[in-house]
Amino acid sequence: MTAGAYRPPRDRVWFLRSRAYALFVARELTSLFVAWTIAYLLLLIAAVTGGTLQEFTALAARPWMIAINVVALAATAFHTVTFLNLAPKATVVRLDGWRVPAFMIQGGNHTMWLLVSAVLAWAVLR
Repeated sequence: MTAGAYRPPRDRVWFLRSRAYALFVARELTSLFVAWTIAYLLLLIAAVTGGTLQEFTALAARPWMIAINVVALAATAFHTVTFLNLAPKATVVRLDGWRVPAFMIQGGNHTMWLLVSAVLAWAVLR
């Protein structure tokens, strides 16, 4: 009878050993809040088209729902910023053989994000 290969116990908090790993896991967990935001917006659209907007706004005005949405906003903003910061590592942009520096790609991404956000805020808040 032969024994199986030795398998050391798994470290369940491996990501806490390094700041980079902890940020990676935090970013991945923010996708749950991104999914919540999408679901919430779909519920809003359903309420507007289905004529149940008053019930939806009553639910949205509850303190626990406001707290969830504030946390979701912060998590979604963190998710977006880290995604835009990773773009230069995922794409290489060349113009006439010259590689566009990472800060220019990041700057363009963040500028467009702010511009689109400002246009949407203007359209919603006017």
